[in-house]
Amino acid sequence: MKELLRPARLAPGARVAVVAPSGPVPEERLQAGLDVLRGWDLDPVVAPHVLDRHREFAYLAGTDADRAADLQQAWCDPSVDAVLCARGGYGVQRMADLLDWEAMRAAGPKVFVGFSDITALHEAFAVRLGLVTLHGPMAAGADFIKNARAQEHLKATLFAPETVRVISSGGTALVPGRARGVTLGGCLALLAAELGTPHARPSAAGGLLCLEDVGEETYRLDRYLTQLLRADWLEGVAGVLLGSWEECGAPGRVRALLADRLGPLGVPVAEDFGFGHCAGASTIPFGVAAELDAQAGTLTLDRPALR
Repeated sequence: MKELLRPARLAPGARVAVVAPSGPVPEERLQAGLDVLRGWDLDPVVAPHVLDRHREFAYLAGTDADRAADLQQAWCDPSVDAVLCARGGYGVQRMADLLDWEAMRAAGPKVFVGFSDITALHEAFAVRLGLVTLHGPMAAGADFIKNARAQEHLKATLFAPETVRVISSGGTALVPGRARGVTLGGCLALLAAELGTPHARPSAAGGLLCLEDVGEETYRLDRYLTQLLRADWLEGVAGVLLGSWEECGAPGRVRALLADRLGPLGVPVAEDFGFGHCAGASTIPFGVAAELDAQAGTLTLDRPALR
């Protein structure tokens, strides 16, 4: 697995577009997030359909076509330096095939931020655009607007990425050891759901795989991991970083499952790495070469996430 193209870091005054590719966005949370971004001396612009609601399916932020158009227009706008997702939920997979990937590639690299359901776009941006993306908090996320640590880690990554080349978990090693590879991953359920699609990697071989999820019963996590194993998607993975597993069952039971499914891979596995659906989540760049030290609980990037 090779490193991907790094977009340019942001500077004060940068124009950032906020889009909603997945679920509906509460207006008051959006406004709070925009205030945070303005406080960083950014110039946030809200895509036209961010506050839309789908007439029939209340879990979608407007129609598939409108959500895709918002993302594509923001990405292809030369005045926009970064595209930030407003929230996750569900819906990316419904609109990914409506995007003009050739036009987006021609628009050139820029910063892209999101997590959860946005995992499907992280995969697509890697496969279709060959671009480093940031698995980090979203503009209208409660975990962003109410948590100073999450804000500061994202801000540092955007403006001064050389200051966050070492990302520390404070956690422990499920399987000790060191490994080198290129970062990738996201929400476990989405990675399993993306198998076999044209927007997803055929394998995690050579990668440092970051996994997390929320609100999934333990047996469902088992199903997703088993699907990835049966599809040989985890064959050759260099190491694994485990994020948060909020509302996924008793921690001891989840840990036992992760050890059962991932331990036989024979690669380092670091747990409690502090990314995903948790308070104070770290921003993890995907597509960057790095070294994982599972016992020390550190991910050391070869180069800053952004140029």
